[in-house]
Order: sequence, then structure tokens, then C-alpha cells
Amino acid sequence: MLVTRQTCLRAARTALAIWAAIVLTPAGASAHAFLDHALPSVGSTVHGSPGEVKVWFTQELEPAFSNLRVVDQNGAQVDKQNNALDPSDKAVMKVSLPNLPPGKYKVFWHVLSVDTHTTDGTFTFEVAP
Repeated sequence: MLVTRQTCLRAARTALAIWAAIVLTPAGASAHAFLDHALPSVGSTVHGSPGEVKVWFTQELEPAFSNLRVVDQNGAQVDKQNNALDPSDKAVMKVSLPNLPPGKYKVFWHVLSVDTHTTDGTFTFEVAP
């Protein structure tokens, strides 16, 4: 097989382009903060009122642009409106709850991750006597 100078240059350019794509692509560039798990668990029934809702996300959050809201079956907000990031884990957000009566509750979340992407969603839980 005959290897020409042109073939060598083409191979070198291709290798350089692949190397640059790997090295220069930021890690996690396409990552977003999605709900990982929560307490009370998504769709769960808990016996007795929980003291808080705590949500773990897949990425650290920007606290000024992230929030949790808990509403009852009538859509009235029932949390203490004190949502905050966990000081020891910036991917965890929590909000305190008063003593909730039995019923179904919906958690709304809207977060801005440190990669500047926003995500939002909802989940429910039920309080049983």
C-alpha cells in the first residue's frame, strides 16, 4: 500500500479534530437538574404529617431562582414558604410544612441548575391518618 504525504496529512487533521472535540467539550454541557428522589417519596402515602418536603436533584441549584411549593387538594399553598437549599448539599432543596391534615398534596418545583438550565415538574403524596 502506498502512503502519500496527502494521506498522512488527512489522517493527522482527523486525529487533531477528534482530540480537540474531546478535550474542548465542557463536561456536563448538556446536563440539567432533574428530580432524583424526594421525601415524602413521589406518589407515596405517609402516615402522619411530614415536617418538610425534601427533594434531591441531579445537579447543584442556584437558590435565588429555585423553589418548591406544596398545595392541597383545593390548590391552596400549605407550605411555610421557606424553601432553601440544604447547606451541606446544594443539589437538595427543602421546604417546611405545618401539621397537615389527611389528604392529597401536590409539590411543584422549578429550579435553575448551575449550568443555567431551568427545569420544573410536580409530584404528589398523600397524608393518611
